Amino acid sequence: MNKKAFLLVFIYTLCFSVFGQENSWPLQKCIYEAMKNSIDIKISQLQVKKSQKLHNSIANQMLPAISFTGNQSYNFGSTIDPSTNGRVSSNIQNDNFFLNAQMNLIDFKNFAMAQKTKIDIEKDKADLAVIENEYQLQIVESYYQALFTQELLKIQTAQFKNSEFNLSRIQKEVEIGSKPKSDLYDMQLSFAQEEIKILETEQLFLIQKKQLFQLMNVENSSINNVVLEYFIEKKPSESSIDDNPKIRAAELGYQSSLKDTKLERANNLPTLTTFYGFSTFYYKPLNQPDVTVDNFNKQISDNKNQQLGIQLNVPVFNGFRNNRRVSAAKIEAEKSKFIIEQEKLKIKNQIDIETQNKINLGELETKLAQMKTFADASFRTSQSKFTSGVIDAVVFSAVKNQLLSTEYDLLKNQLQRQFTDVKIHLIQGKSL
Repeated sequence: MNKKAFLLVFIYTLCFSVFGQENSWPLQKCIYEAMKNSIDIKISQLQVKKSQKLHNSIANQMLPAISFTGNQSYNFGSTIDPSTNGRVSSNIQNDNFFLNAQMNLIDFKNFAMAQKTKIDIEKDKADLAVIENEYQLQIVESYYQALFTQELLKIQTAQFKNSEFNLSRIQKEVEIGSKPKSDLYDMQLSFAQEEIKILETEQLFLIQKKQLFQLMNVENSSINNVVLEYFIEKKPSESSIDDNPKIRAAELGYQSSLKDTKLERANNLPTLTTFYGFSTFYYKPLNQPDVTVDNFNKQISDNKNQQLGIQLNVPVFNGFRNNRRVSAAKIEAEKSKFIIEQEKLKIKNQIDIETQNKINLGELETKLAQMKTFADASFRTSQSKFTSGVIDAVVFSAVKNQLLSTEYDLLKNQLQRQFTDVKIHLIQGKSL
């Protein structure tokens, strides 16, 4: 039993001393690796690139659209002779070529679309920031849950050394007859219980580390040796909650809704378009050897036709359909406006709760520190009483467990305050 206890303590100490430096994972490193490997973030980044590609500036919207069309057809029976535009009874091969160019001089819909797609880029960037912020909060929460367990394991291991010492001493005293065997049985039972608790804590710590690395999407073959570090505490600033990316995304959503309304209104506005067209053709009667026509190049040159014009299109009546779409877009914009207020309220309430939680933890820490002082004193006196045989192993184990509980409660309370500070920092929209 003594060899087993010594080996357990030695292995755990060796893991922290040998592997602690090279396999140390502070919170900043976890967040960096997680942000680099997150699939959700990569998808959102591609969405931003897609929006950038879909955006066309107003200048690009006004560039002309040019198309070239060529077709060949065969007309049989009564048809139009292209040379005379008269109807004849003949079979004719007809080749037509068209070059068309069109450019919008004034199109309010294009102007509104260019503004909307520009906002959509910023909206997708804000959505990316929301995903990053929420993902960091998940990493922080998972990290601190594992950190709580790691520190508990350290305290249990330190207390285990005392148990191993007391067990060894009791065994010697039983052997020389100064202690009854019942004390040895009680101590062996307490020792075995501590072994089980340490094993359960180790197993929980391993599961929590695996969950953390799965969340980061990081493979780590030496996860048993991973050591977590305390995060350097950052006091949350008193800046506005408007830095939170959810609020920024909601504001951009409202701006995008306003552009949707403007886009629908543009359907009621006139458009001014200029156009240019160039065409030519070649024809040839079929199965009529006595008919002579000019060759292909001459016909293409002689049959050229050009058209240049400007067109004004003024909507007069559309059955009030577009007016209803404008009204619906206005309602959607009002909804988006309320979403901004809703997000602000949610974030404000969340920060208020976390701030109150931090105050509560601060008040509790004073009491926990006082309890630890009492527990330390009780343990020292109990150790002396147990050594002199005044109290039995059962009472001494209870006192020792009480000390372990108070030590962990105080340390966990301190870590929870630190965790709360980090959460408030992230909720405010700050980066770690």
